[in-house]
Amino acid sequence: MVSAVFHSPGDPPVEPAAAAVAASGATPRDATAGPDRISPRADPAKAPRVPVDWRAVWMRVLPPAAGLGLLWLVWFLATLKGGAFPTPGATWEAAVKLFADPFYRNGPNDQGIGWNVLYSLQRVGVGFGLAAAVGIPLGFVIGRFEFASRMLSPLISLLKPVSPLAWLPIGLLVFKSANPAAIWTIFICSIWPMVVNTAVGVQRVPQDYLNVARVLQLSEWKLVTRILLPAVLPYMLTGVRLSVGTAWLVIVAAEMLTGGVGIGFWVWDEWNNLNVQHIIIAIFVIGIVGMLLEWVLIKLIPPTG
Repeated sequence: MVSAVFHSPGDPPVEPAAAAVAASGATPRDATAGPDRISPRADPAKAPRVPVDWRAVWMRVLPPAAGLGLLWLVWFLATLKGGAFPTPGATWEAAVKLFADPFYRNGPNDQGIGWNVLYSLQRVGVGFGLAAAVGIPLGFVIGRFEFASRMLSPLISLLKPVSPLAWLPIGLLVFKSANPAAIWTIFICSIWPMVVNTAVGVQRVPQDYLNVARVLQLSEWKLVTRILLPAVLPYMLTGVRLSVGTAWLVIVAAEMLTGGVGIGFWVWDEWNNLNVQHIIIAIFVIGIVGMLLEWVLIKLIPPTG
């Protein structure tokens, strides 16, 4: 169907194609553009660009680089006069050779550093998982019931400051094996931050929330899952992050004494061989792995509250 276009005698003539476009409400095209090009006004390539905040970029890059450079400078100056402590260059060369094949195996007591790190992470995962499975519910019980709090708080205050190395002989006595003894040590040392932080979070839940639950006659399970858990979550996650760091610290000390395979045993074995370069490399590896564990946990469980 053809639509007629009317205009007054004083108006300029209108082309039929332009009139049809105007009547249809479509976006006008540039007269010089082809059928597939839109006018320059709607071209996304010409949209204004957000300027890069170079100051923010430099503040994220420069301070960490300056800190690493300061560490290298102090290390270099400390080894100028020679001695038993290796230089940064010699340690770097040893690291290149070490990480050229980190997963070699020449026997049960001669394995690459990659296998040792993986074995340590496995022990940390088991011990930390058991601590979370026990510590978080125990924290809810302590924070929810005054009788449990008065009964268990003195025990926690007594056992929490005990050194990890003091728990290791108990594990060896009970389990008669190095691997479960190390897992036991991780468990008993990483459980306290989760218990304490979860209990404090439950005790700080506003009383109004509990009064509403009492009026609604909620069961204990609904009270925990719908009211207490969302309110306690920031405290609980803080305890989880602290426990991960504690578990990684404990495993190194435990493996030094129990032997076998693990980054702690690897450090002790290199000390027996008087290979100080590998010990320094292990220190950096332990620090990097701990930093990555914390970073992954923050990404998986972002801060709340």
